[in-house]
Amino acid sequence: MSGYTLYDYHRSSAAYRVRIALNLKGVAWHSVPVSLLEDEQRSPEHLARNRQGLVPALDIGGGTMLTQSLAILDWLDAAHPAPRLFPAKPLARARALALALVIVADIHPIDNLRVLRRLESQFGADADAKADWYRHWIAQGLGALEAGAPADGYFGGVAPGVVDCCLVPQLYNARRFDLDLTPWPRLLAIDARAAQLPALRAAHPDAMAPPA
Repeated sequence: MSGYTLYDYHRSSAAYRVRIALNLKGVAWHSVPVSLLEDEQRSPEHLARNRQGLVPALDIGGGTMLTQSLAILDWLDAAHPAPRLFPAKPLARARALALALVIVADIHPIDNLRVLRRLESQFGADADAKADWYRHWIAQGLGALEAGAPADGYFGGVAPGVVDCCLVPQLYNARRFDLDLTPWPRLLAIDARAAQLPALRAAHPDAMAPPA
């Protein structure tokens, strides 16, 4: 196969961000699934790609592997400038990064699978307690994002940008854990607009899920 290789898990929000960005850029890529539920991310083969044992990992050829979703999005913007995901002006870029990091640095790290598993193994959290934990931290972050959300269009303007690439997967996860999203109408409107775009639909976990 030609193009980039994305080591991927369909429900990983970090990998989902990268799939959205790759599709928006219109570059050729293909997915190689790494099952987090079956701990394939901890295999020696995958640890050679990503020392943290996480997804995503993007093989861009020539023996070069990129990790960490936000770093991959930044590289994609430099290597494939159109359409732009990060604003060009320094102040606008800093503001966009701050909003993206609400999800990437503040919500996602304490809600991902390895943290939920640790809550269960170390503290005896059952499924209800883990879901409660998950919803709490998502709600904290979405409140901040709603306050900074545009009234129309996307965080990126007329087209999705870096914040939107992070927001859409986070709202997908919020729905998986039955979080009531009605308090954040502007975020829901952005998500609804994004859902109409072929690039976003093709990146959706349902489009990537392995056969049952």
